[in-house]
Amino acid sequence: MSAIPTHIDFRRNVQSVEPQVPASVRKATTRFLDTRAAVVDVIGQESWQALRQAGHDVRLHTINHLDYYLARLEEEVTRAGGHVHWARDAQEANRIVLEIAQEHRVKRVVKAKSMVTEEIGLNRTLVDAGVQTLETDLGEYIVQLAGTGPSHIMVPAIHLTKEGIADLFREKLGLDALPEAARLAALARAQLRQEFLAADMGITGANFLVAETGTLVLVTNEGNGRMCTTLPPLHVAVAGIDKVVPDLESLNVLLKLLPRSATGQKMSAYTAFITGPRRTEEENGPKEFHLVLLDNGRTIILQDEITRETLLCIRCGACLNVCPVYNHVGGHAYGFAYSGPIGAILLPQLVGTKVAADLPFASSLCGACADICPVKIPIVEILLRLRRRVVEGDTVEPAVSPATLRLGVQMVARAMSIPWLYDLAGQLLRIAQAPFRRGAWLPSLPPPLNRWTMARPLPALRADWRAAWRRRTPEGRTRQRRIRIALVAALASAAAYVGWRLIQRQDRGE
Repeated sequence: MSAIPTHIDFRRNVQSVEPQVPASVRKATTRFLDTRAAVVDVIGQESWQALRQAGHDVRLHTINHLDYYLARLEEEVTRAGGHVHWARDAQEANRIVLEIAQEHRVKRVVKAKSMVTEEIGLNRTLVDAGVQTLETDLGEYIVQLAGTGPSHIMVPAIHLTKEGIADLFREKLGLDALPEAARLAALARAQLRQEFLAADMGITGANFLVAETGTLVLVTNEGNGRMCTTLPPLHVAVAGIDKVVPDLESLNVLLKLLPRSATGQKMSAYTAFITGPRRTEEENGPKEFHLVLLDNGRTIILQDEITRETLLCIRCGACLNVCPVYNHVGGHAYGFAYSGPIGAILLPQLVGTKVAADLPFASSLCGACADICPVKIPIVEILLRLRRRVVEGDTVEPAVSPATLRLGVQMVARAMSIPWLYDLAGQLLRIAQAPFRRGAWLPSLPPPLNRWTMARPLPALRADWRAAWRRRTPEGRTRQRRIRIALVAALASAAAYVGWRLIQRQDRGE
């Protein structure tokens, strides 16, 4: 169960990642990418790109007119017999849900998978108040037993192996389970069946909220979502204000993008459309329906024309699957509910860059995330914007802007703009690299430059670089320039980063 962090130390979290995690994560993400590629090929790249553009246009239009569509959504949900609550932050959202539970004397809650309830730490609030709260999505159920949070938006237990899950069932449930996926799922299903029947309240998130009809849309591959929304007499949905879409035609576009990007399916196994509570005793569904609309920093994100596109996200998880950083460290390294590239741009905006200053830098800027995003979020552009905020100060919660970081940037600019200084830097670096050179590479450098070589070797500066420079051949000049720029930039950036972290620790009183 997630709790809102006061500080996220990405580097420290990475060092505590268990050895088996990268292999487990890469195995799963590779499978998702392969299935996604297959279903995209069926409709063709040209049609897929047109669909992505349509999804982007729908989401951007909605975000730019959010006030209108939210008002329309509230009107339609109320007309259908539901109750709408507005929550400015996580604390208010938790209070609203808890008050609803207490008013109805709720003792047992079943939950469908919901990232926004992870964001606000709802489970902890309910449990602390004496309300038994059980996750019913298989992955969420597993990580709840483990006492951790999800490590992937779509697949919460992606970091665990079948053997690890079997051991967990044996330890927590007393079940002697074989490490077989079907057997483990059957055991979990048997444990959960009676919980659905005994629950007083069901809690879900929302994939989309249709303003035109007041409809909540849930997209799942397990039947637990329908169990949570039909069997208990009370249904409470918690959703970010960014989940609204204008109408059913817009929804149709997004429902073509989401399953293909998330799990490589043309359509998910279950797509539920919920419009208010049941109206007669013969109908299925809860007797009472409540929708909690959460801001929690989203209106602040809207104020920046570049970063506002973060809110276009439909939570498919494709950017995580393709991200080389996420595939090396897993989700828990990000320190909160959202991970991967979307976590790196969303979390600093939700909790402030002073809390999550590391995350915009947890990227190679390769751009694979932006290329695969089904709604074409410019993730790299947003990362760069947030990096600048970290340096210059966030508009919401000012960050440290140390002199060392500015000095490092000025050094790099100076070295690259003055020919003789640029030439001198190359000579000095060629001499300095000698003890660390192994053939054409620098596989291991001392701190702080080892931050680069922990991930990959650095090309060595060749001994004949001066001759290549004098010859002015395009190939030799280009190659040597790139190597010198990389070395100078790495040295200056590493020194600046160390200085910045020292100032951060001083500010925190460490």
